[in-house]
Amino acid sequence: MNVQEALAFADEVVFAKTGKHLDDMQVGVIEGVLKRQKYGDIAEALNCTEGYAKDIGYELWQLFSDSFGEEVNKLNLRSTLIRKSMIGNVTGGVINGHHNVIGSVNICKSSEESPEFLRGKQRAKFEAIHRLQAVGLSDEQIAQCLDMTLEEIRQVDLTE
Repeated sequence: MNVQEALAFADEVVFAKTGKHLDDMQVGVIEGVLKRQKYGDIAEALNCTEGYAKDIGYELWQLFSDSFGEEVNKLNLRSTLIRKSMIGNVTGGVINGHHNVIGSVNICKSSEESPEFLRGKQRAKFEAIHRLQAVGLSDEQIAQCLDMTLEEIRQVDLTE
């Protein structure tokens, strides 16, 4: 997931939660954090104070935490967005309240760490790959759609 994809996903989450899209300052803070910048550097790029940039970040982390049902902060933003967007990409998920609602399956915070959840997530990837192959997409196109490597796509054929 590149920065633009992460920003697009973050905007979807914010819009689903608030009915508003990210503003320029919020985009700047998220982009800076994803680029591993310090708040001082982010503030300088946004032409605001470091304290204001931190305040924007704090509000965003709270919103993401509420949406995902787990703590989100500057240090885990990238990995959380990648993980949560992969669930949505594979299953067509929708963010709702404190949990991710995916179709009719409610994935709660505690189940994300369970072996059953990890197996289910892997199974969803396999099924998505097979559905995309069935409609005629190439392995390269599937890898790009699911933000996976070509080797991961080809391994699915070997394991099934």
